[in-house]
Amino acid sequence: MQTDWTEKEYSDESFEEMDFSEADFQRCIFTHCKFTDARLSESKMSYCRFEECDFTRARMNAAVFSQCSFAGCIFDNTDFFTSTFDNCSMLGSTFAEAKLDGITIKGGNWSWVSLRFQDLHGLDLRGITLVEADLYNANLTKADLRDVDLTKANLNHANLDEADMRGASLVGVDLREASIKGAQMDIAQAVQLARCYGAIIE
Repeated sequence: MQTDWTEKEYSDESFEEMDFSEADFQRCIFTHCKFTDARLSESKMSYCRFEECDFTRARMNAAVFSQCSFAGCIFDNTDFFTSTFDNCSMLGSTFAEAKLDGITIKGGNWSWVSLRFQDLHGLDLRGITLVEADLYNANLTKADLRDVDLTKANLNHANLDEADMRGASLVGVDLREASIKGAQMDIAQAVQLARCYGAIIE
């Protein structure tokens, strides 16, 4: 099996069910590749780019991703238990029924991702970009959302109870269908919320 994963480029390749546990990927490019049922536990990826790749049911627990890009990738039923994303771009990727328990996210751009029904409670999401992200029915209780860009994000039926939302951008967000009991908000957000309910602020 390939052991050197430095500056390699692959397109339309299948890596299904392959074992990449503890592998070290650096500056690799994968386009339209399949990693379904692959094992990537404790792997390390730095400055890699994945475009429209399929990671369905892959095991990526305890993996570390640094400065990586995953554009339009599928992570359905993927196991990310205790994985770390350090300044990664996840644009337009989907996480249907993915296991995100204990993950660490340090910055990065998660715009247009689908995190519907995901359990994200208590996560530190400070400063990440979630523009137009789909967080329908997501559990964000006690999450740290300070300075997160949630512009036009879908938060319908999301649970934001006791979340810290201070400084987050909520432009175009309708919070009327979200639960925000005990959430910390700044003055601008409180005014926006009041306007959502028809209040006239003078």
